[in-house]
Amino acid sequence: MPFLATAICGASLSCSAVALAAGEGWRNPSLSPDERARLLDAELTLDERIGLLHGPMALSFPGGPPLPARSVGGAGFIPGVPRLGIPALTETDASLGITNPGEVRPGDTATALPASVALAASFNPKLAYEGGAIIAKEAAARGFNVLLAGGVNLARDPRNGRNFEYLGEDPWLAGTLAGESIKAIQDQNIISTVKHFSLNGQETGRFYANSIIQEAAHRESDLLAFQIAIEKGQPGSVMCAYNLVNGDYSCGNDHLLNGVLKGDWGYKGWVMSDWGAVHATDYALKGLDQQSGEQLDSQVWFGEPLKQAALAGTVPETRLSDMSRRILRSMFAAGLFDGKPVKPQIDPAAHAAVAKKVADEGIVLLANKGLLPLKGGAGKRIVVIGGHADAGVLSGAGSSQVTATGGNARVVPVGGDGPMAMWGRQIFHPSSPLKALRAVLPDATISFADGRYPAEAAAAAKAADIAIVFANQWMAEALDAYDLSLPQGQDEMIQAVAAANPNSIVVLQTGGPVLMPWLDKVGAVVAAWYSGQKGGESIADVLTGRVNPSGRLPVTFPASLDQYPRRDLPGWGLPKKQQFDVVYEEGADVGYRRFATLGMKPLFPFGHGLSYTTFAYDKLSVKGGDTLTVSFRVTNTGAVAGKDAPQVYLTGAGGVKLQRLIGFDKVDLKPGETRTVTLKADPRLLASFDEAGRQWRIAGGTYEVTVGPTAEKAALTGTAKISKRVMKP
Repeated sequence: MPFLATAICGASLSCSAVALAAGEGWRNPSLSPDERARLLDAELTLDERIGLLHGPMALSFPGGPPLPARSVGGAGFIPGVPRLGIPALTETDASLGITNPGEVRPGDTATALPASVALAASFNPKLAYEGGAIIAKEAAARGFNVLLAGGVNLARDPRNGRNFEYLGEDPWLAGTLAGESIKAIQDQNIISTVKHFSLNGQETGRFYANSIIQEAAHRESDLLAFQIAIEKGQPGSVMCAYNLVNGDYSCGNDHLLNGVLKGDWGYKGWVMSDWGAVHATDYALKGLDQQSGEQLDSQVWFGEPLKQAALAGTVPETRLSDMSRRILRSMFAAGLFDGKPVKPQIDPAAHAAVAKKVADEGIVLLANKGLLPLKGGAGKRIVVIGGHADAGVLSGAGSSQVTATGGNARVVPVGGDGPMAMWGRQIFHPSSPLKALRAVLPDATISFADGRYPAEAAAAAKAADIAIVFANQWMAEALDAYDLSLPQGQDEMIQAVAAANPNSIVVLQTGGPVLMPWLDKVGAVVAAWYSGQKGGESIADVLTGRVNPSGRLPVTFPASLDQYPRRDLPGWGLPKKQQFDVVYEEGADVGYRRFATLGMKPLFPFGHGLSYTTFAYDKLSVKGGDTLTVSFRVTNTGAVAGKDAPQVYLTGAGGVKLQRLIGFDKVDLKPGETRTVTLKADPRLLASFDEAGRQWRIAGGTYEVTVGPTAEKAALTGTAKISKRVMKP
């Protein structure tokens, strides 16, 4: 019958009509993804179903098999079922752009977006959507249909090597931005993941770290970030993590996968493993639906062992069908069956412009003694020091590493061994801050010093009117920072430069917070993060005022590592393969929340960021009821146009002092312009999680909010009465 249907399809009847006549009702696009998946799943043989539940990395390993047939070189591949027209799943890492690991696709480059922490610093959900959309289009142009994107783990420890891939320390900020990025990907008919579920809080011992946290605290922090991202973005898949959570591996965690994700939240998509995170076949019973990157596991648990378990009845037929049906459901929901364009045309210049917008709005002006913006250049002598700023801008390393359009400007080997050694190198995207500064300040004399010797750097600074020091903290997957100093003697070099010339500007290219023992000696500090393929131009534009900085810190910069709950990084120095506990005693008080609870003074607070103009807030209105609705005015009181990111915090609930971000916005104002901002709080941000009742509970009473430019500074304060209520988990 399929042959006959194919033959008839070329005649007067439509393909869908013929397919329906042939009994293939799953081809009917008017049916829901759930119903179509149910009908198609019923057609699968046992072997075909098993084939959808596991797959390899689409990479060639020395001495290993070649790339799978019909695959696209990249992170992963699930072969599909040609007999039924089920397309293969072709997967790529895509947190910051389309990756090309090990040059598996020779010469292929892609738009390199700034690090996710820079996106978070923009406080701009629209940019998150735009970035997700261009990544999805570039994926489709290469034949990929699954993006391993949507990193939403909270930055609980500033030393975490993957914090640059995530979206800061607050669940509302992280969940909102991740949700927008995921939505954009899914809107392009590409499946997105959200990852890494859950509490993947450090890279040290990531395969053996047992994250310990109370249920209520987990629900109010990391799980809430995931829940918000899933609700807003509707990702087709959730990727579980390497670590254990409260004693069970994330990918075999019945409570997390069956209880919370699929039970309480009603998630309809599928759970894929992280690459090398499966340890047993019974993970299928505990909520895992698909084994990814199977070469990295000790065996293909979801291949023949799962088939035999199904034949023996230890994995019920209904569960096996649920696994494949969830995958098919997400494929239907994303439009993978319905004739979408396979390879859209790409506008590289337009995509690069999006990368620049993210960098423009993500760069944070941390400190400024009136030195910035740099005005004019006639007769000025400027020296740019260090950071390989002559070549390009630094990027973070690991599976998210993008080979930017134009190729790598410079590669500096770091060394190391093990499976992540191929990423043990500092890669600089081809956007030179030195060249960009020369372009925007053509009348200045701009020289470069590499900064290797502090005394030489100081001499160069002394001979200049202005010194701009680029300081790098290279962060990477599978490798945490040992502490928060700038490595390789850069702190000493900055101190020497500042002593020689007080008109010194420090540009930080980091994956998160660093300490600044030289802060009071320099004229300005800029957090540029990893700024992507147009980062050099964005840095130059911010330094010269062509772009008014509007980034705000998505993570607290501490005054000392002692301000964090774990002074010594758990697992450091332990023998390989030894499990250890990471006790999250701070619970839901991540980052600024803990600083507020303990009354600690950070170096720079969450939400902090300066501008070349000034803003004022007034006309606060706070309305209660089932939740809080907060309205206020923002006015640009300065002389130049600028963007502000006003933040609304819950600071009191029924007489209990606390601090939670419950809303934010990004507004673009001309000098003297005023705009009214109205924000309605997600009720869960006003609630506590009741473990015994398995529900959210709002105590009710008088709730206090503040509006201000940072978590530490309140410009407006108001209260409203909130009704007592409970909500589903």
